[in-house]
Amino acid sequence: MSRAFTKEDDSNSSIDLGERPISMQRNLVTDEGLAMIDAELAAAHAELAKGNASADRNMIARASRDLRYWSARRENAELSHPDPDSDVVRFGMTVTIADEDDKRQVWKIVGEDEADASHGKISHVSPIANLMFGKSVGESFVLNGREWEIVGMDVSL
Repeated sequence: MSRAFTKEDDSNSSIDLGERPISMQRNLVTDEGLAMIDAELAAAHAELAKGNASADRNMIARASRDLRYWSARRENAELSHPDPDSDVVRFGMTVTIADEDDKRQVWKIVGEDEADASHGKISHVSPIANLMFGKSVGESFVLNGREWEIVGMDVSL
């Protein structure tokens, strides 16, 4: 029988995970974002420290890939704090917007790795963040055919 029709024992083979893509954008981070990167680095180091000669190769490959990614992100991280006296939207601020029906949304503008829309955090390279940058309370922008007004800004760190 041809080897093409036999199942190979894959218990010792590793999968090719590929590299995690690293953004070409500036890696701006908040204090929380920098702490998250450090925590991810520590987790990858801890995972690799568990490895031994009989360790799961997939786990080692995944932890190694994550270590390379988070090391690169830590190396080019730029900690950024908004100017507390700024009257225009900047990185790190929390912005409240309202549409014509007074439906309100609150977004904190953060780094790419810390963005999580389900928790009200959007990346500084997102379309909505780019539409808000440089605008003050009372100014409007259009997103997806709807007009939104900036009704509040918070610089609290």
